[in-house]
Amino acid sequence: MFIQTEATPNPATLKFLPGKPVLPGGAREFRNAEEAAASPLAANLFAISGVSGVFFGSDFVSVTKSSGEWPHLKPAILGAIMEHFVSGAPVLAEGAAEEQSGEEFFAPEHAELVTTIKELLETRVRPAVAGDGGDITFRGFRDGTVYLTMKGSCSGCPSSTATLKHGIQNLLRHYLPDVQNVEAA
Repeated sequence: MFIQTEATPNPATLKFLPGKPVLPGGAREFRNAEEAAASPLAANLFAISGVSGVFFGSDFVSVTKSSGEWPHLKPAILGAIMEHFVSGAPVLAEGAAEEQSGEEFFAPEHAELVTTIKELLETRVRPAVAGDGGDITFRGFRDGTVYLTMKGSCSGCPSSTATLKHGIQNLLRHYLPDVQNVEAA
């Protein structure tokens, strides 16, 4: 098994591509070892000293470090991912549901606008963000402001504010004049 590794815009996060589906059509973030109990793979990654976050995309695993250097952490992470996929074990433990993004908020009269926002996010933003080892989800719309949640390598990334303000905000404002601002939820 050959696992590719890619840098992300977040220097504390690396993206690992095992060449197999990880969570097809879904995503799941683990911010600590307790949350990781829902996944044998995430639990094994959190057992590595220095790992502080794990994110599963459709075909990748992003790992965030709190300490240590990548040249020392990378072999252990690669070993844990390889061992998991070779074992044939499920990515999520039996009975563990895929992560829910939480309650959305918006006024009923904005339902059509929210549908368009979600479509633009799904088709134009999420693929680019996934390419960087992360994910972005819609949380709400109020008073001209779109609220989004950033996950994986995007969470805590030094360039996440630029992504929100210059990339996503400009895109949404171009197509939807009712959108005035984009904020992290």
